[in-house]
Amino acid sequence: MHIHFHRHVLSNGLRLLIHADATTQMVAFNVLYDVGSKDENHERTGLAHLLEHLMFEGSRHIPDFDTPLQQAGGENNAFTNSDYTNYYEVLPANNLETAFWLESDRMTQLHLNEEGLEVQKKVILEEFNEECLQKPYGDVWHHLKALAYQQHPYRFPVIGKEPAHITAIQLPEVEEFYRRYYQPANAIIVVAGNVQHDDVLQLAEKWFGDIPSVPRPPRTYLPEPPQNEYRLKILPAPTPVEVIFMAFKTPPHQHPDFLVCDLLADMLCAGKSSPLQQQLVEQQAIFSSLDIYLSDEVEEGLWIIEGKVLPHHTAVAAEQAIWRALEQWKQQGMNAAALEKTLNRTEAQIHFTDVSILSRATNLAFYELCGDAAAINEEVARYRNISSDDLLRVAAALLQPTQCSVLRYEHTPAANQPKRKKISEI
Repeated sequence: MHIHFHRHVLSNGLRLLIHADATTQMVAFNVLYDVGSKDENHERTGLAHLLEHLMFEGSRHIPDFDTPLQQAGGENNAFTNSDYTNYYEVLPANNLETAFWLESDRMTQLHLNEEGLEVQKKVILEEFNEECLQKPYGDVWHHLKALAYQQHPYRFPVIGKEPAHITAIQLPEVEEFYRRYYQPANAIIVVAGNVQHDDVLQLAEKWFGDIPSVPRPPRTYLPEPPQNEYRLKILPAPTPVEVIFMAFKTPPHQHPDFLVCDLLADMLCAGKSSPLQQQLVEQQAIFSSLDIYLSDEVEEGLWIIEGKVLPHHTAVAAEQAIWRALEQWKQQGMNAAALEKTLNRTEAQIHFTDVSILSRATNLAFYELCGDAAAINEEVARYRNISSDDLLRVAAALLQPTQCSVLRYEHTPAANQPKRKKISEI
């Protein structure tokens, strides 16, 4: 599917992408702010995610964000990651102006107060407790990121490094963060659905055009130095099975080899017929499950092998088996039929994702953030241009012990483990 769109930049720096699709009666309104957890003070990690929660606390003219949207037949949500924060509404196309009204008011008139801040702090602390402290392997990103990144702010998880950071956040810090990053020149709006181009442009000027322009804040953090050592962290845990995570750094998202890394992950481990699944799950029965995926940051992300080890094996032996399987695959060379199968599956997944107008809107915003929204229409061709030589070249450079950070959850009887504290006890 070729996604047609028009791109505009308002006088205050706001970027607007319009994608018209007359086959639906709905419209997706997506606002991406170029700010994520990598932009936080290292003593206040979790601030970007906290502000995302506060964005639903109401604004000057709209004390309850959800009610007018529901009355317009719409729904909304948001998410924060290391690189950006994304908000979206999906609603009937004839009610599009409701989304413009809601998002413009909270871009400039967000109602921040002590009571709302304390409420959302408690919500996030409870999420931290449930998802990171009490859930098996829930703290994986706290340990794996800190192991893989020594300097870059990617080393901190989006939810925050520790509960104390979230507790310590004060209202003036939230207000300053909001004023600095939630402004037109730091935002990308995508409107996708049954719309007329000129109508959308007129609404954008009406609701966002007069918002004052503020220079986009520079990023001053230092880049991550090259990794030239094997890194290992062992976590004794009273878990039912041992689990291993092996992380290798990928090139930035814009780099040609990023898609090679993505295709390599599928080649090696997607589906029962893939080499690592066949060898380590089906034949040798070392893992109950094995997966390879990318963390997909805009800058250097992580190429991750995750495996749950069956009880009659140890995490140490399981890791050695992975290294042997990777070397064997590199020595055997590329299977042309397997490559074509992987490319077909990848192309099908891209087209399936593009069926949703919301997916088109969020993907257009992401590609615009990366520098060129038009690249969304080149994605399939870029995958198709990846050769066997490209995959072997990248595998040879990437899959080396000196490029690897390994996190092992090794089984320890629960009686020998200190009880994890709840946040209320910290």
